[in-house]
Amino acid sequence: MKVVLLEDVKKVGKKGEIVNVSDGYARNFLIAKKLGMEASNKAINALKLQAAVDVRLEKEHLEEAKALAESLKDKKVTIKLKAGENGKLFGSVSSKEIATEAHSQLGMEIDKKKLVLKEGIKDLGTYEIPYKIHPKVTGSLTIVVEEM
Repeated sequence: MKVVLLEDVKKVGKKGEIVNVSDGYARNFLIAKKLGMEASNKAINALKLQAAVDVRLEKEHLEEAKALAESLKDKKVTIKLKAGENGKLFGSVSSKEIATEAHSQLGMEIDKKKLVLKEGIKDLGTYEIPYKIHPKVTGSLTIVVEEM
């Protein structure tokens, strides 16, 4: 039986694929658990329409990500912390603190998980932190760490 998969199914196929499986597996598992539906003309046309919508949405998300990356280019976030001799900070600046300060200073929601910060910032200075906005777009945020 030919089935259109509605979700990724391990060892069977990915979402949106048309796969050929045994009748019992299709009826008792895939269709019963709403992981797939019988590959009728109606289902195949709906799949094609959904694919077209997904492509359009992906294009829009990519454009928004490029615009956000462009707007972040000129922005700076200043973080003030106590520091000891030679510009060493007491503690470090994490991606969570950067996201919080960016929200308070710039009014922008920055996802701390998308900031590419291998380890915390432990010295005073200016840093360019990569921000992975989209799988194809990476922006950069300027962080200025100053002494209190």
